[in-house]
Amino acid sequence: MTIKLKNVSKHYGHTQALDNVNLEFGERKIYGLLGNNGAGKTTLLNAITSRIIVNSGEITLDGEPMFDNDRALNQIYMLSDKNYYPETMKVKEAFGWAAVFYPNFDKKLAEKLSERFKLPLKKKITALSTGYETIFKIVMALSANTPILLLDEPVLGLDAQHRDMFYKLLIEHFSENPCTIVISTHLIAEVAGIIEHCIIIKDGLIIKDTPCEELLQNGYSISGPAASVDDFVRGKIVMSESILGGLKTASISGEIPPQSELPDGLVIGTMNLQEYFIQLMNKEEI
Repeated sequence: MTIKLKNVSKHYGHTQALDNVNLEFGERKIYGLLGNNGAGKTTLLNAITSRIIVNSGEITLDGEPMFDNDRALNQIYMLSDKNYYPETMKVKEAFGWAAVFYPNFDKKLAEKLSERFKLPLKKKITALSTGYETIFKIVMALSANTPILLLDEPVLGLDAQHRDMFYKLLIEHFSENPCTIVISTHLIAEVAGIIEHCIIIKDGLIIKDTPCEELLQNGYSISGPAASVDDFVRGKIVMSESILGGLKTASISGEIPPQSELPDGLVIGTMNLQEYFIQLMNKEEI
């Protein structure tokens, strides 16, 4: 299943939340929807799921308009910060209701995941702490078994241990049930090793839409003795630097030089996604 957005715009008064967005989310791929807070990530996902009405443009699933289309929308599960459950509903009751809206919802898996996360099944959803409310939403999302999974800031309020558990479970889920996953986040470093395709949004505009591997070919890292690194990077665009003892690592914007041009003692490596994102944001602000 393929989601397509064509010339989609959304504004709130004088604020342009989405600006003529054209995107395609293909099958069986993990996308990263990356941007700072307020960039338009949540608005974009809400537009796809018909939680908001766009001002212009078209959103389709396999060519079929998605707005107010239950058949199409039932193919998507979205994890968001909103709680749409009744105040009195308990966690285990929510599993039963989910099976009504999502025919492939796996109640046994939901209970198994709850046990792994130590999520209390008999507790009211509204009485959960921020962290356990997020865990509840993660359990629901991974158990829904929909072809498309939209995750909006999925680790909100989680400690390091539970974030690590979530990412491992997400990879496990994708391996066993290949589907389209969109992770919307501003925590670039945490998802860098998971996502295959980067969509970077700023002020409602899509400024990058490309496979992560291609994106990171625009830079590299160099490490070695501090003095040698300083000599090598002189005159180049340095995005970041770090020093540990007498060793230094610098991230450089530009094409990767051939090994023959490297002075002895220096090691070349790939640039990481977070460094690229920061460099791109700084460039856009100039």
